[in-house]
Amino acid sequence: MFERVDPFIGTEATSLPEQHGLAQTWWWPKPQVGNTHPGATFPLGMVSACAYSGAYPTGYGRYDLGTEGLPTELHDRQVASGFTHFQQSGTGAIRKYYNYFRVTPMLQPLDDLGQLWDVVDESAEPGYYTATLESGIRAEITVGPKSAVHRYTFPAHRDARLVIDFSLGGLSIPHGRTVPLRAHLHSISPGIAQGEIVVEGAPLAIHVECDDPRWRQLLWYDRRLMPGGTRLDFDRIRPTTLRPFGLMWAGPSEPGQVVELRFGFSLRGVDQARENLERECGPGPSSFATRRAATAEVWQEALGKIRVDTPSKDKQTVFSTALYHSLIKPCLAPDESPFWPADGPFAFDLATMWDIYRTQLPLLTTLLPDKAVELANALLYISEEEGNLPIGYRMARGADQFSRQASALAHTFLADLCQLGLPGMDWDWALVHMHNDLRRTYGEDFLLRGKVHPISHTLDLAFGYWCTSQIAAHVGDPALVEQFTPLAARWVNAFDEETGLLQDSTYYEGGRWNYSFRLLHDMAARIKLSGGDDAFVAQLDQFFGFGAPAVTQPGLRPAIEEMAAGYALNRFEGLNNEPDMEAPWSYHYAGRPDRTAEVVQAIVQNQFGTGRGGLPGNDDSGGLSSWFVWASLGLFPVAGQNLFLISAPAWRESSIDVGDRNLTIETTGFVEPTPDGPTQYVQSVHLDGERLDRTWLTGTELHRGGRLHLELGPTPSDWGTTVRPPSVSTHPPTAALRR
Repeated sequence: MFERVDPFIGTEATSLPEQHGLAQTWWWPKPQVGNTHPGATFPLGMVSACAYSGAYPTGYGRYDLGTEGLPTELHDRQVASGFTHFQQSGTGAIRKYYNYFRVTPMLQPLDDLGQLWDVVDESAEPGYYTATLESGIRAEITVGPKSAVHRYTFPAHRDARLVIDFSLGGLSIPHGRTVPLRAHLHSISPGIAQGEIVVEGAPLAIHVECDDPRWRQLLWYDRRLMPGGTRLDFDRIRPTTLRPFGLMWAGPSEPGQVVELRFGFSLRGVDQARENLERECGPGPSSFATRRAATAEVWQEALGKIRVDTPSKDKQTVFSTALYHSLIKPCLAPDESPFWPADGPFAFDLATMWDIYRTQLPLLTTLLPDKAVELANALLYISEEEGNLPIGYRMARGADQFSRQASALAHTFLADLCQLGLPGMDWDWALVHMHNDLRRTYGEDFLLRGKVHPISHTLDLAFGYWCTSQIAAHVGDPALVEQFTPLAARWVNAFDEETGLLQDSTYYEGGRWNYSFRLLHDMAARIKLSGGDDAFVAQLDQFFGFGAPAVTQPGLRPAIEEMAAGYALNRFEGLNNEPDMEAPWSYHYAGRPDRTAEVVQAIVQNQFGTGRGGLPGNDDSGGLSSWFVWASLGLFPVAGQNLFLISAPAWRESSIDVGDRNLTIETTGFVEPTPDGPTQYVQSVHLDGERLDRTWLTGTELHRGGRLHLELGPTPSDWGTTVRPPSVSTHPPTAALRR
């Protein structure tokens, strides 16, 4: 899997093969670009490093800020002014762009700092990025969890330079720059320097070492050298007073001379930054090869947790890269909390919780349960110190809480962990914070009025109460279970009884159709609200475009009228955006898993591809890629409910390491699917040799491992048409979910 990863997938505008069948009817309202970057990363690590062009939104690439249609070019080719650290992964406009401590290898005077050079050659693999600038300087970068090592190969020159800009942050788009509030830089000794910048209120410290003691080490300010200076201190910086400043090494270079820079990072000061560097890269002076090999080994282990059988190298690449993108974020940074003194779990870059909670967090829980528990504890520490369970959390003080996007998302993640019985959690402690969090922001109106607008938050909060009731039952608090049960039932207040859809309201990046088919904890009652199975399926068929003509996708700078006409279709967004990413599995609850198979196969085979344009929309911290991983395996997590729905897989055989156990998914009657080929339908399912008439596994069954065998065929069968997935009105809530 490691060898098939292509970190460049998603870095340019969407460029997929011609769409077929249902996929032709889906309308893409959001930016048609994956917004990924190919930089060096470590699984769930704190640090990434990549070429820097200043483009939106990762700092890598060629595009200007865009919120719909094809992205507008900022650069007509791949360019870079250096190499920066800390990038988002696949997000859109979250107002946080990082890209700190730019390293620029130069043959020109310092006055030319910031010049953009053509990138004439670049390649990448998990944990490693390399590029050659038109100046002839070759850059190679690898990272550890809290460190980075750069290696630069210079041509012959009398005055080569490595310049680190401590003042740079953010992007070159309007209002995209990040200005440090304070900064301190200290030249310790030849080849060693330390510093700290306070950005967005977060103190980011650095310890850096250069392995060539013959080169001069100099501080600089406003592109002017400071010979003999050993300190730069800025106690207050405003955008209007900022002048660039930093550190430089310079000296003559021989042809092919290699110079290495080693970085340790910390949110707790320069001493801990130095300790992080030495722990991850040794005492130096050179450690590039060792660090690269160690990071590659960790990636190989993580990516080896799922194996798929396909003769297509392109399909191997798409799957391997999706799994890779799924394991980059969030950033786990134990013992690095900058805002409270206690050691222990800390995490940031939960940048799109409203996307990852349904796909990426269940994948993390399945493949790396110890990391999922670490993340859960980090969320509880954040809640204890800052007063809320975050909807989004970045490396920043007073980080945006993203409250308009969604509510009570961490509750879903925590409920899954609790129902699985994973060790390492204090559920009494968790229950306190989950309960308190439900009363914040929109929660007060929900308690007083029974619903809130945006109306999707009514669904969030009702489900949050259901999830919290699972923890209350686990710790033996029946009074809370009794209190939460009617509150969890308030999801019904969000719906219009006349239409069976959500009420008119404001919606985040979608409309009421996109949000009306999410997987609630009482889907049986939800379907009755639409008029029963047939009426519910008819609505889904309309939403997914069965029988509808092909649509034209928004182009460059689409007009208001064009976008309004597209939204008026009330159509599935084809995973160009994620509010309706779980809707295909709603058919399961109406006894129509055949329809799920048709929609999912159309998505898997049409909406993901190879090459830089291989994603249909923003990857959103791995939320989109994780969807592909699950769907192609023929499974889908019902987040918070400890359920996995079954459908036809895209692989003849696959194998998943579930913690320290293994689940094998085998098929008979399998035909390699194609974008325009016939749908494959499940005929029967056996789990460890026993026939399974239901269309789901419990999380406990999946985590137990074993052998799942699916018989596939070219026509729908009666499998899954009578036995429905659990709903609280038809199954006892705790007993059904804990089997």
